[in-house]
Amino acid sequence: MVLLARQDIPPSESLPVIAMLRIIPLLGLAIGLLNVPAYASADWVQDLQSNAVKSKQCPAVHWGPDPGRYSSWTSHSNRLIPVYTFGTKGAGLGIDLDSYTGEKSPYRDATRLSRLYRTDTRLSVCENADYMDQTNIYDLQRAAVEAGKKHVIVVVFDGMDWQTTYAAAIHNLQEVAYREGRGRGTHFQEYQANDTTQFGWMVTSPARDGVQVDVNRQVVKNPNSGLAGGYNPLLAGAYPWSVCREPEYLIAKSADTAARHAYTDSAGSATSMFCGVKSYNAAIGVSVDGYPEPSVAHLAQADGYRVGVVTSVPISHATPAAAYANNVNRGDYQDLSRDLLGRPSAMHPEHPVPGVDVLIGGGHGVEVLADSAQGDNFVPGNKYLALADLKAVDVENGGQYVVSQRREGVLGNSALAEAAHQAAHDGKRLLGFYGVTSENSKDDGHLPFASANGGYDPAPGVDGNRPNYSQADISENPTLAEMASAALTVLGAGDHPFWLMVESGDVDWANHNNNLDASIGAVNSGDDAVRVITDWVEKNSNWEETVLIVTADHGHYLVIDDPELLIEPAAADK
Repeated sequence: MVLLARQDIPPSESLPVIAMLRIIPLLGLAIGLLNVPAYASADWVQDLQSNAVKSKQCPAVHWGPDPGRYSSWTSHSNRLIPVYTFGTKGAGLGIDLDSYTGEKSPYRDATRLSRLYRTDTRLSVCENADYMDQTNIYDLQRAAVEAGKKHVIVVVFDGMDWQTTYAAAIHNLQEVAYREGRGRGTHFQEYQANDTTQFGWMVTSPARDGVQVDVNRQVVKNPNSGLAGGYNPLLAGAYPWSVCREPEYLIAKSADTAARHAYTDSAGSATSMFCGVKSYNAAIGVSVDGYPEPSVAHLAQADGYRVGVVTSVPISHATPAAAYANNVNRGDYQDLSRDLLGRPSAMHPEHPVPGVDVLIGGGHGVEVLADSAQGDNFVPGNKYLALADLKAVDVENGGQYVVSQRREGVLGNSALAEAAHQAAHDGKRLLGFYGVTSENSKDDGHLPFASANGGYDPAPGVDGNRPNYSQADISENPTLAEMASAALTVLGAGDHPFWLMVESGDVDWANHNNNLDASIGAVNSGDDAVRVITDWVEKNSNWEETVLIVTADHGHYLVIDDPELLIEPAAADK
């Protein structure tokens, strides 16, 4: 098994310590030469995943409602999602997580729920609900900005439910250390932020699923149609670790059609978290009627904050887009990038929004000739960022952004760090555009997917394909942690207040492919970015003036049948 390694050691001032430590992840032996591929012994999780795909059976885990099959569902679910906050405990009404949980839960109030979903929510009302709603993530951020918190940071692990974190924690610890609650095994679970951290969970269901739109006119054609959202704890459980009493309920396939609730996509969920409204699946920063809603990033920007968006997947995918852009369709990628960069767009043709100060993510190298989902103004070429827009924003052409792109033979982390220092020094914005393309994957433009052992060669998913990255793919791209570090360099320059969103988007892509190996690797890659952020806060700020939220936008359907089987046999025998 080939374990691809990072072959680069950039100047120490350009790279956070955590990234230096992960240049050659978990090799299992001392290797003195950094410029040759390394080789590792067989990996337990990789073997487990590979065998499960071949046999369609696995005694340790399964995906979906059918326990007899390794994979019976590859999409999202309506599970409760964990929320980890830092700098919030005792911080006051609206910031402290207790403002939205327990007796303050919106799910104890029928009137509040009806306003939230704009439909009948009787099955969702629970007098003992302890959980919050996804829109409360917006409420918390807005309260932090209005209270004058200097730094407001949100890390979204796309698609990471409690079970996904649990699998990663078991692998990291090589023991089953907990069976419910917050747990331990990752940095974001264990870090205490000077005793200011809190833990809760939330409902992520949207207002509607099945809405139709006209992307050219930017209108919703049937705003009150489709399956309505909600959450029934009698069927799904009161906790993220609950065993669902009716497995089909989580995926809106209950035998009782009256009991069904829609599960969210990433666009609708991110719109809830950043704009504070329940909307339809595929909505980007718009209400259920299709009208643009200001995100907390817009509100913070109007209040003098710098704003930044970072992602491991293409720059205008659902989560980064909904953090700032407005569009009736999540697939209108080029227009979403225009909003993010302050260019005229389909939703804002005459009066563009200001654009973000930092935008770093993937999408580089993905070239297409046509894309009907993007409407009549689609420009053949890069799927996510039209060449004319890229040129227009570049400082080399009079724009506001120092641009750093993937280039052949150039170390991605060094190039991005240098661009960040230049932007910070010159008072400019930063655009980082990276990613990979591969022949055997339809999901192009993301950063290289990590595996559970820290390398970049995860086992095949249920589609039978496995990533095949070249050494150039690894070295010419920064990691998500390095992207977060670059964003902090720019946003934190000059002692300005800032708002930042960082997305570990590859968790979602791994879980869609029912790939446990890639899923654990993605959780740990995102955890590295969280560590960069907490290290930055400790060095440059404190937890009285900083609020950090770590959560996910929705769950998938991983079921861990026997957690002990995720431990390598040698470790289990100790």
